[in-house]
Amino acid sequence: MAGRHAQRRQPRAHWFLLTVVLTLIATTLLLEGWSTHQVFAADARRPCTQPAPRAVTGGGPVLRISGDTVRSAAMPPRTVALTYDGGPDPEWTPRLLDLLSEHHAHATFFPSGAQVIRHPDLIRRILAEGHEIGASTYSGAALGSVSAARASMEVSFTRAALAGTAGVTTGLLRLPRTTTVHTLCGADWRAARRAAADGYLLIAADSPHRRPALGAVRQFGQTKEAYLRTATLLQAPHVDEFTTVSAGLGKLPANDPASTTGRWRGTWLFWFATAGHTLVTAMTWVLGITGVLGLVRVLLLVSFSRAHVRRLRRSRPGAPWLRRAGGPVSVLVPAHNEEAGISATLHSLLASTHTTLQVIVIDDGSTDSTAEIVAAVPDPRVTLVRQRNAGKAAALNTGLAHAHHDIVVMVDGDTVFEPDAIERLVQPLAHPVIGAVSGNVKVANRTGLLGRWQHLEYVTGCNLDMRMFEVLECMPTVPGAIGAFRREALMGVGGVSDDTLAEDTDLTMALWRAGWKVVHEEHAIAWTEAPHSVSQLWRQRYRWCYGTLQAMWKHRRAVTEVGSAGRFARRALTYLTVFQVLLPLLAPVVDVFAVYGVLFYDPVRVLAVWLGFLALQAGLTGYALRLDGERLGTLWVVPLQSLVYRQLLYLVVFQSVVTALMGAGLQWRRTQRSGLAGQRLMAHHAQASAASDDQPPLPRGSSHAAPRLKGRRT
Repeated sequence: MAGRHAQRRQPRAHWFLLTVVLTLIATTLLLEGWSTHQVFAADARRPCTQPAPRAVTGGGPVLRISGDTVRSAAMPPRTVALTYDGGPDPEWTPRLLDLLSEHHAHATFFPSGAQVIRHPDLIRRILAEGHEIGASTYSGAALGSVSAARASMEVSFTRAALAGTAGVTTGLLRLPRTTTVHTLCGADWRAARRAAADGYLLIAADSPHRRPALGAVRQFGQTKEAYLRTATLLQAPHVDEFTTVSAGLGKLPANDPASTTGRWRGTWLFWFATAGHTLVTAMTWVLGITGVLGLVRVLLLVSFSRAHVRRLRRSRPGAPWLRRAGGPVSVLVPAHNEEAGISATLHSLLASTHTTLQVIVIDDGSTDSTAEIVAAVPDPRVTLVRQRNAGKAAALNTGLAHAHHDIVVMVDGDTVFEPDAIERLVQPLAHPVIGAVSGNVKVANRTGLLGRWQHLEYVTGCNLDMRMFEVLECMPTVPGAIGAFRREALMGVGGVSDDTLAEDTDLTMALWRAGWKVVHEEHAIAWTEAPHSVSQLWRQRYRWCYGTLQAMWKHRRAVTEVGSAGRFARRALTYLTVFQVLLPLLAPVVDVFAVYGVLFYDPVRVLAVWLGFLALQAGLTGYALRLDGERLGTLWVVPLQSLVYRQLLYLVVFQSVVTALMGAGLQWRRTQRSGLAGQRLMAHHAQASAASDDQPPLPRGSSHAAPRLKGRRT
């Protein structure tokens, strides 16, 4: 390709940045899912296999454990310590605080770490109004039902959350799903001992039947029921004080200022958790947008494809656009190191039913035997033109300068034509307003997963997309593998430009802006050899996508133009931007959210939704195969295509967008060929000869039905 496309190095650091960002996203999503949806959170306590020690059950609800020594304490008479588990709740915690303030009462709150992150203002209000905060687990897990490492992480995360949001630490701990000291049995007792070893004072509760006048630790949630029960309790007689646990025991408040390290750790946790919550919310919106865009695309493709089929069926012999184009044709074949397939390409062209041909092979500085193979072809219709390596666009312009005829067909050096492809391809050019015709490209090497995936992609893209573009009169690309052009149109736009790496898209858009119309001939079939390795596929699609972005940017001002050029740009550029750039960038969210949903939501429901999208994709692909006369047997690879192949293409779009935004150049790199297209055509012809009656004959005009053509070119 032209040298300027390789002047600047491609970006590399963005892959490291992407890895870091994806790691951070995965971490925040795991934290969000774990804390919010309590995956593996052990909601239920393990059954007690042994009772709590007698030293525990025979004492008060406040426990200090040191090794095998247990010391307990209780509230003095006429003193009630109010305690509230969970939360803070955005609705009922403020009401409880107002109620406590109204009665000059204080309480001890044991919030979960996740809710501390969600509602830091409520935590700060609790402390500002003289209340006390103890610790619970981060996700609400029962400590006795998880591993020791998980239990330690749960408590430490809550401690960090308090330090990061309120700048305090605490020495009080209540085990979730425990009430009185009798519930500290079995695994919960072992978890209590581990927590006490970390310096926590364990807070249980007295029986709800204990009279407040005797002194008690009361336990509530943060709900409407807790509010009503608290309001009733605050009216109880013979109680002098409703206070915190520490104050009731005559001790200093349990909340001390957190260390600088603790605050930093808590701040990081706060931002991670907040980012996770924001990310999940954003993903939900993106999921909805992506789903809507996906459905809109399916509806557009199906509806316009059906309209295209109906248009073909209504074609009438003798209509103006069906006039026969039978003049001579110049065929341009740019070739650089195409020794594997150039012979099959030339033989397929020379075997064409359209015999009046001038085949010009432009050897673009090949270092293999491409030129020798072409020179050895014993047919006077073949002309070999040699030049130094200058790129495909320059080679096509060289061939255009040697072309003698008014109709020019451009062919890739690895492409094999069906015998009637050229004759069918040039028929729409009988109409004077049509400047170019796109053919139907099929994958020759469709064996193996990679080949089958590309086969399905080509069928969908070259069938449904092209049909829709033709109905809307906004065909954005005449593929380099097979396309027919009016020589007048090519010369009018200055030939083939090398401004972009997608010279075919650039040329097609230039023709539209010059006032020509571009159509599609689905019966003009050519076979091409698709990349047979992931690395080759990556290079090819990267070049295509990046080149398309270049062409879109180059012709962006066409959206403000009037006439057919403006209509083309507003339709084609909008479609390409939304469905071939934006949608692939957003589509991975669907897969990420599917994994997230399987882990943290209802996996059955999530899988059902994903299978619904998969069925829709399979249905669309099957419809494309049917329209293109292909077998439906390859549909079995659609699930794997969605799981693997499309992710690769999404990364290609990401790489292309980053490259374009950073202004980095991209070098043309050709794909290694093996000549499978020619072999595939021979096999295809062998099959076709056995069922020749099924092949639709070429009508007196073209099988092509024209779009809405209004007068001559302006």
